[in-house]
Amino acid sequence: MVNIDGANEENSIKFVGCCGAYCKTCKPFIEGSCKGCKLGYEEGERNINRSKCEMKLCCFRDNKLETCADCHEYSKCDTINNFYGKNGYKYKKYKQNTEFIRKNGYSKFIKLANNWKNAYGKLK
Repeated sequence: MVNIDGANEENSIKFVGCCGAYCKTCKPFIEGSCKGCKLGYEEGERNINRSKCEMKLCCFRDNKLETCADCHEYSKCDTINNFYGKNGYKYKKYKQNTEFIRKNGYSKFIKLANNWKNAYGKLK
């Protein structure tokens, strides 16, 4: 199990994946079966060059961004748009999360996301 109770809002940005998933409230992350999207890379516990996630490589390694929401190429990016175009409810929700962050910022997003029971939830 991961201890995330003491994470403040600024620290919580580390729990926002490049695609818009929110790891802090994601059940597999909390239970320990997932390492999260961004955690461990800055500290050297994980090697970003070994990641199989194209978005992670582009966002974190190559462009040094917090998430794809910060990218000026967001609307034209084939990598993120192909991901969001996959079949499944969660991909649409991750896109909504990213677009919410782009419009409203991380602070408002995290205040809402901290109440979720999954990596996505309601943005109202």
